[in-house]
Amino acid sequence: MKDSKIVKKGDKMYSVIFEVEIEEGQQEAYLSIAAKLKEQLVEMPGFISIERFESLVNEGKLVSLSFWEDEKSLIHWRNNLDHLAAQTEGRASIFKDYRIRIAKVERDYTMGSSTFQ
Repeated sequence: MKDSKIVKKGDKMYSVIFEVEIEEGQQEAYLSIAAKLKEQLVEMPGFISIERFESLVNEGKLVSLSFWEDEKSLIHWRNNLDHLAAQTEGRASIFKDYRIRIAKVERDYTMGSSTFQ
């Protein structure tokens, strides 16, 4: 598993978990908007990484998991004008439902870096 950043004690890192259920026939539209936004996202100060997952259990449910160096950076992204426009479009015609969770990462370790054995 490749890590973009390991959080050391005292460092802060935030994760954003965006779960979305897509209206039937709208997944391609959602993924197209997400791809366009990613071009800006990767240039945002404080952005670390993002991955998207598709549920094996709930058809049409996707999860985006992003990591940020600090809360200020993710708030800056939340208020990005293109991102705000995409949110409006999503609520109007693409999203059936969604949930956003923001969490401060308390621990971050891998099998190779773990002191727990």
